[in-house]
Amino acid sequence: MQFCNANGTTLHYSTRDGDTNRCPIVFLNSLGTDLRIWDDVLDYLPDDIPVLRLDKRGHGLSDIGPCSIPILADDVSSVMEVVGFGPSLICGVSVGGLIAQQFALSNPDLIRGLVLSNTGAKIGSDEVWNSRIEAARAKGIGPIADAVLERWFSRSFLQNSRLQVAGYRNMLCRTTVEGYVDVCAAIRDTDLRSAVGAINAPSICISGSEDLATPPDLLKELSELIPGSDYRCIEGVGHIPSIEAPRTVARIVMDAYGKI
Repeated sequence: MQFCNANGTTLHYSTRDGDTNRCPIVFLNSLGTDLRIWDDVLDYLPDDIPVLRLDKRGHGLSDIGPCSIPILADDVSSVMEVVGFGPSLICGVSVGGLIAQQFALSNPDLIRGLVLSNTGAKIGSDEVWNSRIEAARAKGIGPIADAVLERWFSRSFLQNSRLQVAGYRNMLCRTTVEGYVDVCAAIRDTDLRSAVGAINAPSICISGSEDLATPPDLLKELSELIPGSDYRCIEGVGHIPSIEAPRTVARIVMDAYGKI
């Protein structure tokens, strides 16, 4: 396991070595998950591409610490510096996509391209996030987990992949309440709609046709806000296509890779 200190907080990350002459890929995770959600995608990527994955604050094996989307984006650049990654293709899902947008705005010199999966420049309303925060603080994550999973996954996946669903439920429930709530608040407090037009990097926005958390229309809006961005919809999947359709996600990532 690999750890580093980023802005006073211990972060867990994982790297895959590759050809140092090739552009690296950095993967950023969704709320309530850790870097393992990209495991199957990596299996479909060329072995010679260097890869970085990391657990954001309060998730996986990373410490809890002060949290906002700009802080989480700064963490990404800090870990990239530790592992020696220069300009990279940044791929983020859900809040990971929001972090990726902020990273592109804050570090244009470190961006070669973006894959923004199941995200938005503004995700949800204050009311939605305040309700989620109150429920998590009052009851813990367990009592809200089933409702969250229904927003994560397609109906087919929930019905036909029960062992995997149970495992990802464990991942969600073992996230600390404080870490979960901190990131909920960071999402609530972020609106990049007026800013992302300044992103100047090849970008692909991915939606899932059955995503209840960030529906396809939100990704279409994001794609329209980012100049020159492409939009792709993966049919029959929910909020985390890297779990439900890793081969398809890997193909889209390589499409983006071919543009940089």
